[in-house]
Amino acid sequence: MTVLVRDLRPDDPADVAAFAHVRHLALPYILWTPEGVVHHLVHTHPDARSRSLVVEEDGETIGTAQLGLVHDSPEPGQAYLNAYVRPDRVRRGAGGLLVRTAEEYLATEGATKVFAWVLDEPACLAFAARHGYGRRRSAHFLRLDLANAALPEPPPPAPGVELCSAADFADDPRPLFALDAETLADEPSDVDVEFTDYEAWLAETWRHPLLNRELTTVAVVDGRPAAFSVAYTDGTRYSTAMTGTARAHRGRGLAKLTKTDSLRRARAAGYTEALTGNDTDNGPMLAINKWLGYAICGTEVRHVRELG
Repeated sequence: MTVLVRDLRPDDPADVAAFAHVRHLALPYILWTPEGVVHHLVHTHPDARSRSLVVEEDGETIGTAQLGLVHDSPEPGQAYLNAYVRPDRVRRGAGGLLVRTAEEYLATEGATKVFAWVLDEPACLAFAARHGYGRRRSAHFLRLDLANAALPEPPPPAPGVELCSAADFADDPRPLFALDAETLADEPSDVDVEFTDYEAWLAETWRHPLLNRELTTVAVVDGRPAAFSVAYTDGTRYSTAMTGTARAHRGRGLAKLTKTDSLRRARAAGYTEALTGNDTDNGPMLAINKWLGYAICGTEVRHVRELG
């Protein structure tokens, strides 16, 4: 048995497909496609020094990792590392090899602190602890049987609120960038970021191959986006990538309005399964998802390790 780690080959369709397959087996609550994997590697900002790694056992891909620097944080030295091994290929040394290789690389790039998401399962938590990672906050994965769900009627829009889609901003998406930057700044996070690079947002987010602009609902007030529910799709499944409201418009039910509208249109378009995720302390959004019929299907725990 030979286990080795190497960089993903983004120009090799079979290699990329194997990476996406391992991620789907290990983390089925997130949409993984070859196009999305390549997009993350190729279009992440150069300052992030991003890498995607694979672990092979006798030529078969059994593990993957995505890693890089949080380049837009005002605090230098912050990094991320998310590694996953096929559930039926654990205890072969693949995970440890991924972590060691990634940490060595991140240290050479100036990282002093590494953040990682770890599934809330005994074996995964024990693995993280053995490698020096300490627990932080947690987040839930949620699933909705969209085909059979009794979706509640969306609340009526308040006077002056107009619903449209992200596709309506195709000629000038900058207003959506401004809304995304404001809502992201208020999301629960371990690392502060300064989300100001519009060109990077266009490359990484607006042109993401999974972004479904037609199913992304935007609430507009006085001609400006006030709330949105961002839809990702992979051809068969629908996932909410972000639901947020501008600070000046919170408390008006716009998050519930946009998410309900997006889900209804997704079902009408033929999608039968809906996925989303929430920080466990995000009570308002968890309440909305419970009202919509979502059920928790998994949990992950944020971990951190100081690199000495």
